Amino acid sequence: MEVRDELGEGPVWDARRGELLRVDIPRGLVHGWDPVSGRAWRREYDGEVSAVVPRASADGFVVACGHRLILDDGTPLAALESDVASNRLNDCKCDPQGRLWAGTMSKLRVPGTAALYRLDPGEPPVEVIGATTISNGMDWSPDGERMYFVDSPTQRIDVLDFDAATGTPSNRRPLARVEPADGLPDGLTVDAEGGIWVCLFGGGAIRRYDERGRLDEVVELPLAKPTSAAFGGAGLKTLFVTGAGALLALEPGVRGRPANRFGG
Repeated sequence: MEVRDELGEGPVWDARRGELLRVDIPRGLVHGWDPVSGRAWRREYDGEVSAVVPRASADGFVVACGHRLILDDGTPLAALESDVASNRLNDCKCDPQGRLWAGTMSKLRVPGTAALYRLDPGEPPVEVIGATTISNGMDWSPDGERMYFVDSPTQRIDVLDFDAATGTPSNRRPLARVEPADGLPDGLTVDAEGGIWVCLFGGGAIRRYDERGRLDEVVELPLAKPTSAAFGGAGLKTLFVTGAGALLALEPGVRGRPANRFGG
């Protein structure tokens, strides 16, 4: 499928639909694509759309649009940092318990002015990690005991211990560092073996790190600015990579895991 996203982001495989969902941030678009039939659709929203997350209770999804978290039909869920015009929502993802995690970013890259929030179904958002600049990729280990998180300007992937019962991360520490010359760490996904795949924006590559933070694979891409990645397709064997200008499909030889869905 030929894709000309201005800035594609947030890929997620919706197994219920058999579709890859993704967004094009500056155009305010959510895209859906069935790689088997080739059927594609798009929906436009009023504002920059940075993420889309499937819901558990309905055949729909949550959209991160500007400062707002909304349902696909426009129903509001929450607003974050509406008083900071130069900030907006960025990456969002659900944990295995169905809680929605939503990061914000400073479009001016003002250090420490953004945060990562948790939205439990039916509850107001709670700030969990403060003083970030560009809250970006996140995911959980296969056993659910660790959470991975990227604040891009730090040039590293962090790991935190994760209390699944309360949704509380703790003991944040660096897992892997990326040299600035190699690109900006952006979105990430964790495969079924626990490997952490992170896109290097401006570096034209995606890397896989093991659970100890050791680099064990580098895939050079025909795309200078990859943004995020998600496993999908038959058997979750295809790694879809979004970015500025293209959507890529890789066969890395490992499988992914089903996407977590928002419980609200």
